[in-house]
Amino acid sequence: MAGKRRDVGYSRTPPNHKRSKFSKSDGTRPAPAHSEWAQRSSNDKLSRHPNKNRGSRFKQGAKIVEKVVKKEEVKEEEEEEVLNFSGDETTAYNVLLTSLHAKGGSFADAYARRQREEQGASSSDEDDLGEPEEEDETAVDASEDDGASIELPLEELEGAEDDDDESIEDDGNDDEDGSDDKTDEKADTVVQSEDESEDESDDETDARAASVGQAGTCQDPFKKHLERGLLDDEIAKLSKGGEKFYTKFPAAGIDGGSWVSTAPSAPSQEKLLASCSVKKRLETSWRESHKECTWGDFETEQQCQFFSLCNSYQDILHTRRLVNKGDGVVNHEDVTTMDAYILHILNHLTKSRDLIQKNNEKLHHTSSGGLSSQSVVDPPRDQGFTRPKVLVLLPFRSSALKFVDRLLNMVPALQKANVEHKDRFYDDFGALNEEDAEALGVPNKKDPKAGKPADFRALFSGNNDDHFRIGLKFTRKGIKLYSEFYSSDVIIASPVGLVTRIGEAESEKAKEIDFLSSIEIAVVDFADIILMQNWAHVATVFEHLNKIPAQQHGTDFMRIREWFLNGHGRHYRQSIILSAFSDAGVNALFHRTCVNHAGKLKVRCQYEGVLSRIVLQVRQVYEKMDCTSIANVDDLRFEFFTTQVFPRIKNSIQGGTLLFVPSYFDFVRLRNFLKSQTASFALLGEYTKQSDISRARSWFYHGERKILLYTERAHFFHRYKIRGIKDIIFYSLPEHANYYVELLNLLEGNEAPSCTVIFSRFDNLQLERVVGTSRTKKMLSSPNRLFMFM
Repeated sequence: MAGKRRDVGYSRTPPNHKRSKFSKSDGTRPAPAHSEWAQRSSNDKLSRHPNKNRGSRFKQGAKIVEKVVKKEEVKEEEEEEVLNFSGDETTAYNVLLTSLHAKGGSFADAYARRQREEQGASSSDEDDLGEPEEEDETAVDASEDDGASIELPLEELEGAEDDDDESIEDDGNDDEDGSDDKTDEKADTVVQSEDESEDESDDETDARAASVGQAGTCQDPFKKHLERGLLDDEIAKLSKGGEKFYTKFPAAGIDGGSWVSTAPSAPSQEKLLASCSVKKRLETSWRESHKECTWGDFETEQQCQFFSLCNSYQDILHTRRLVNKGDGVVNHEDVTTMDAYILHILNHLTKSRDLIQKNNEKLHHTSSGGLSSQSVVDPPRDQGFTRPKVLVLLPFRSSALKFVDRLLNMVPALQKANVEHKDRFYDDFGALNEEDAEALGVPNKKDPKAGKPADFRALFSGNNDDHFRIGLKFTRKGIKLYSEFYSSDVIIASPVGLVTRIGEAESEKAKEIDFLSSIEIAVVDFADIILMQNWAHVATVFEHLNKIPAQQHGTDFMRIREWFLNGHGRHYRQSIILSAFSDAGVNALFHRTCVNHAGKLKVRCQYEGVLSRIVLQVRQVYEKMDCTSIANVDDLRFEFFTTQVFPRIKNSIQGGTLLFVPSYFDFVRLRNFLKSQTASFALLGEYTKQSDISRARSWFYHGERKILLYTERAHFFHRYKIRGIKDIIFYSLPEHANYYVELLNLLEGNEAPSCTVIFSRFDNLQLERVVGTSRTKKMLSSPNRLFMFM
């Protein structure tokens, strides 16, 4: 747009911008002597004075036009000398990248150097805020596709721009990420919808928050978080990590649980959305979709508290997320937690769009003379390198379906009524019910999940495909699914689906993953399920977040927030991780890669244990091994098993020993060891063929194999009811405490069954979920090595 501030040398015209009638289709200018403006100027003067100095006036007008054109041609030649935009190594973006990566250099220094370099090349061009170079009120700069410009009368410019400022929308295609769509990559081009035009500004939102009782503390968390400047020592401290959690407050809805924070005080908890600086149109749509609110504008106190934590923009690790237990109804807590962070995401996106629109209008008024050129000193910093601002990682298509369904239920009515490719999305991510199967002629086979635990049926009842990625784009009048990533606002993907795209980018130079460069909110939901898939994929994704992009993607660099350009985007990214339990891998990701300047929040829980849920009378022996370093725990555990435990079962006549192994690497190690000992054993792992699984179960049940090596992932995905178990050895306790109960309740035999557990002080997370927090503290601090429960 003419009113939009532009970086020197990049394409001056948005791809959907109408070409001025003063330029040809190939981007060249007509001859100055035949320009319409020159003819009209001279003809007007000649018509007013037909008999006075006709020749001199015509020559004077022609000289003015010729001077302007020559000035523009000189300017173009100088710009081409300074910045080569043909894709060579000397492009402006490469120059900028070189400056940004310079050792010890900041963007401020690079920007100053660049300004000095361009002093001569752009002195005749309009300034960075889109203002005309001269005092002439009848001329503004009209952008052309080829980067050339010509001074036009203001009245001729009106109506030249496309009324629709948003990115050109692409049609749906077979690729979920829309990688083949010919979509305009113009970043963050935002327009105001009819509903948005009636919405309040951010200042009015703050004023409304103050009016409902938040006066004095009503600063918008969105502004407070993104506009805060960081000093060098603060950045160094954040990068180093090791923050202390010294603020503690009760966790609503969690018995014995509490939140701990690195911030000096707990986030304020407000019952009314107006007090939380939520946009008014989102407040209205929330109330329409949540009519059974018992805690102010929220359904529960826990939902209210969790939204307040999200709204504080601190990193969050919620490790007591309740999941659907399969009791025939949707778990209320499961839904309310998801709704809370979805509302936070929508509020963040809405404020970002409104801020960009507000700044666009301000720049337009400035360039058109509505405001004094002195009223805007610095360009507005309101964008990232690319448009996507939110990343949501989910384990299955069924969980993505649930997320999108809840999101569409909470957006304003105008957007809710216009959702593109909705039917395609439900076809791709939904599961066939009995009626659909009958209509399509699908044979009604026996449900393979029949007889499985209720939580298993609830988890795997939908589409369990774990390879997907999809873009979601908010437009003026609706929402578009399957949008191209660079024109999307939200990216929803599974870890393996996104890692596949990362691998393609690394192997093919034509592809890249710059769409992850400007993520401001990253959500990992159902982390306990992703742990059973491959948690390393999540770590890989987080390593690629907030990197300086390799290409320009149509971005106006003068609008990019300075902390993005300085490579500090990760210090402004909010990460929200939700899991049913705590895990060492999840904790490591949270503490090492989540370095938000706003601080961290995490849940600390007290567990009662699951021993009381064991139906049978089982003698449970816990053997503690000595270990002082986590680096040696795997080797010491293997040594402890081979020297202390295995000799007791090697020559056992009874058989029926189930050896449970949580880690696949330990599974392979034990398999090789048992082979070397010529032990009688069978294998049941996550990669075992179905035919081999049936054979192994049969051998074990009939006593043809004395030992069955069984992994936690195999139990997670199948929940086999293994028959013939007389003794269980837990090489390490399972991550899911309920698996401990399930396996012990499968024990058979007339004699008293037994269970042996190997543990160390580094297994405290799994141990406290099984035996309880209080017992765990006593067992780890006690000098005894044997502990027994009945």
